[in-house]
Amino acid sequence: MVLRLSPLFLPTLREDPVDGEVASHKLLVRAGYIRRAAPGIYSWLPLGLRVLGKVERIIREEMAAIGAQEVHFPALLPKGPYEATNRWTEYGDGIFRLKDRKDADYLLAPTHEEMFTLLV
Repeated sequence: MVLRLSPLFLPTLREDPVDGEVASHKLLVRAGYIRRAAPGIYSWLPLGLRVLGKVERIIREEMAAIGAQEVHFPALLPKGPYEATNRWTEYGDGIFRLKDRKDADYLLAPTHEEMFTLLV
């Protein structure tokens, strides 16, 4: 597949972003790979998404070569497994939590150790 640059959405910047703290972050924003949506939240732009896809493909090929298998966990997880490991309270207020319409507690998973342990 040939990628033509003329129709490519590639918003580049001449100057470093004002919120940039790390050299790699500044370069990714300036080169048009990512764009900041909110503090710590970034959107993948077309060129960055292509690179991400290629990295994922390479990792999947290497995993397949050694016989590994891939699983995918949801980002929003129930309170139970995190309460059992006491991490529900350890995270404190620094983590996104919500209640569903049935008043059940959930959190935006920072890691998936509890879910992986339950799976295997």
